[in-house]
Amino acid sequence: MNSPAPSAPQIHPVTRAMMAQRAQDVQLKIADGITAFAGSMTFVYLHAVGFAIWMLFIESSPWPTLTLIVSLEAIFLSTFVMIGQNRQAAFQQAKADHDFVESELELKTNTELTRQIHALTTELHSRIVAPGSS
Repeated sequence: MNSPAPSAPQIHPVTRAMMAQRAQDVQLKIADGITAFAGSMTFVYLHAVGFAIWMLFIESSPWPTLTLIVSLEAIFLSTFVMIGQNRQAAFQQAKADHDFVESELELKTNTELTRQIHALTTELHSRIVAPGSS
């Protein structure tokens, strides 16, 4: 028995629009790349190794400089986290707005179909019952 070829997954229209917008903006692509790397275990491992090498081999008293660097890095990384959160919030709002509009359209369509079915059923009933009752 032949099974149908799997179709490409459907992408929500809001997701498609956001992806296109992000693909066109170099700054957003850079922010996405940094955020993706900073959220990986590779980032953690590189930092652990880098800090260990720094503390053990590069500086005899690494704490003041290391504290400064780690603090600056934390400031920048928290900014990238906030950028990601803002992006996610904007995406969720756009998706919710789109879904609300689609839901309202479906509700209107279903209401109109129900009214038409009721009208046709009433007309059919009157044509069938009225001649037989006379």
